[in-house]
Amino acid sequence: MIEARRLHILRAVADHRTVTAAAAALYLTPSAVSQQLTALEQETGHRLVERGAKGVRLTPAGEILLSHTNAVLAQLERAEAELAAYGSGAAGTVTVAAFATGIAQVVAPAVARLAESAPGIRIRVQDAEGDASLPMVLDRQVDVAVAVEYRGAPPADDPRLTHVSLYAEPFDAVVPVRHRLAEAAEIPLADLAKDAWIGPYPGNPCHDVVVLACESAGFQPRLEHSSDDFRAVVALASADAGVALVPRSALSGMDLTGVVVRPVDGVAPTRRVFAAVRRGAEEHPLIRPVLDALREAAGVKTP
Repeated sequence: MIEARRLHILRAVADHRTVTAAAAALYLTPSAVSQQLTALEQETGHRLVERGAKGVRLTPAGEILLSHTNAVLAQLERAEAELAAYGSGAAGTVTVAAFATGIAQVVAPAVARLAESAPGIRIRVQDAEGDASLPMVLDRQVDVAVAVEYRGAPPADDPRLTHVSLYAEPFDAVVPVRHRLAEAAEIPLADLAKDAWIGPYPGNPCHDVVVLACESAGFQPRLEHSSDDFRAVVALASADAGVALVPRSALSGMDLTGVVVRPVDGVAPTRRVFAAVRRGAEEHPLIRPVLDALREAAGVKTP
């Protein structure tokens, strides 16, 4: 008989590629993870992982078991959801990980809605960049992620996750008030090819949006300054240190003295925001109201 908790460990090892990283995500010791993998191999009668200089990879037998693991764990999530519904599930805590502007845009309004519509549900919010929250959901560190699409992100049909679309927003060009294009109604990105740029660090999903937009306009941005805090990005632009692309919601309520904000000419770069939960958990009586509240806060009608 295969133990479900060992399947969860197998998936964590497959996701993180090393025993040490998987152990850290699961709050276990590397020794405990290795012991559980060995026990799983004994249960299945197959070698499931191979260790190498660059980490751990699954054997063909391990890949077969992993494909079933995603379905099994999703079904267990559904079983927990139905049991919670049977027991009413009217009260409990749901942890949500989201990036800063996502918190302001949809999470905080959803918390306010739930305080009235489902007062028994307590929401705990954790600030996490758009590319960090999805692994936190998969590792069961949080229940819900509010994330953005980015290169390398799990796709919408990933068997481990259920995606719920929330909203999409354009990036606007931010240039110093003394910039040669400050008087333009719209700014073509190609006209900024020779400028110094200010933007998020590589790994931040917004970095991908900026670089891909510039590549589509025919150039590689010369990133002179890096910050994941858009207030810092705008402050540097106001100091005439360079130009930037900033999500529109991030500019709300910000001190824009010294800069000019203009729409991008043509197709504006866009970030798409979604909520994600472990597949099978979307109907949990604590998580479903949270997803509905997030959709309502984003202006999406619930089905």
